[in-house]
Amino acid sequence: MTDALPLALNDGSTLPPIGFGTYPLTGEEGTAAILSAIEVGYRLLDTAVNYGNEAEVGEAIRRSGVPREELTVCTKLPGRHHGFDDAVRSSLGSLERLGIDQIDLHLIHWPNPRHDRYAEAWRALVHLQEEGLVRSIGVSNFTASQLHRIIEETGVTPAVNQLELHPYFPQAEMRAVNRSLGIQTESWSPLGKRQAPFSEPPVAAAAEAHGVTPAQVILRWQLQLGAVPIPKSAAPERQRLNLDVFGFALSEAEVEAISALARADGRLFGGDPDTHEEM
Repeated sequence: MTDALPLALNDGSTLPPIGFGTYPLTGEEGTAAILSAIEVGYRLLDTAVNYGNEAEVGEAIRRSGVPREELTVCTKLPGRHHGFDDAVRSSLGSLERLGIDQIDLHLIHWPNPRHDRYAEAWRALVHLQEEGLVRSIGVSNFTASQLHRIIEETGVTPAVNQLELHPYFPQAEMRAVNRSLGIQTESWSPLGKRQAPFSEPPVAAAAEAHGVTPAQVILRWQLQLGAVPIPKSAAPERQRLNLDVFGFALSEAEVEAISALARADGRLFGGDPDTHEEM
């Protein structure tokens, strides 16, 4: 299927259509799980300074033997490093821990608006991109007003906005905002973690109809929404199944039924970008 092809970003680079989430994979077991994901076929690896596993991601890349240019490495800038100079130093630290020469996709992890330094952090990422230390730059958990502010202040539009996005919280409004600005939506916790709606009738019925697992149905739903899901699993077989979502397609009615599972506030932990702080 054509949706297995890389997606074009607004800066001319591309992004694999599905990624591998690495939180909270740490230590030798974490390295082994990340290595397994690469061997299974994942080419987008999602980490962050606050995950504490950039070194494990880098080690897994080296052990894999997969050419560096075939892998897209995404990491994220923490709130405590939002100052311009702090952001530059933080990014250099990420490069060192990852053991790579360029970060493929660098995101501001959370806006932390009460501290009001996310625009300064964005200017730092623009600078790092201009210097060639970062290929693509983006944000995570940004609202429409926060996106408009950094675009207006710098003239640079994020390539990606990574959001909490799953059937109980499908983010229709923010997906529309991202789309209108030419920003690619990524989905963290795409299966809903402990609240995964595997037994919900629309999900279970679609799984039975297509002969796939409920998780595969939800990830396929993500793709058909136009999002890039980033599932995490340490189990090789589940990693394989999560990646095997290009051999079937949901009907429009199935997509709509899953989207209708939305709750007024289906967030997993109340992570409202206007109030949540993660330093």
